[in-house]
Amino acid sequence: MAKNNRKQKSISKTCAQLGMLLALALLCSYIESLIPFNFGVPGIKLGLTNIVVLLTMYLMGLKEAFLVSIARIILAGLLFGNMFAIVYSLAGGILSFLVMAFLKNVMKLNILSVSGAGGVFHNLGQLMVAALVIENMNLLYYMSVLFFAGLVTGLLIGLVSREIVARLKEF
Repeated sequence: MAKNNRKQKSISKTCAQLGMLLALALLCSYIESLIPFNFGVPGIKLGLTNIVVLLTMYLMGLKEAFLVSIARIILAGLLFGNMFAIVYSLAGGILSFLVMAFLKNVMKLNILSVSGAGGVFHNLGQLMVAALVIENMNLLYYMSVLFFAGLVTGLLIGLVSREIVARLKEF
């Protein structure tokens, strides 16, 4: 009986933590939508929500991080965007997550490298869907700009995430 009670408390604690992480990811999405981040190139974003995905990935696990990522994309799309936003974000988010999971667990790369690659592949996933939707593969020439932007923002997010993970592991 005590073993079941401990397991129930552990599941409840994990659900509460995931709920808080999802709420934090949604808050980051909202804050990012308010930041006028414009370099004359459409589609470039900071990727603040990736901080939460990385924290979840490194502190809880891949399944939990994937759940937070997908739930955040769908809910943020419903709250702040539209169906196209959800489709584009899902394409970028899933491709980015798969690459980050591979680099973290198989290649054993550090959080900075994982985040940088995540930024690049998020942009690639969105760009591939956009090229398919408008049926124009010439759009892929835009990848050179988005590659650089994704790498820079991914590295910045990785720096922030590395510091947060280090401090949270102290607790």
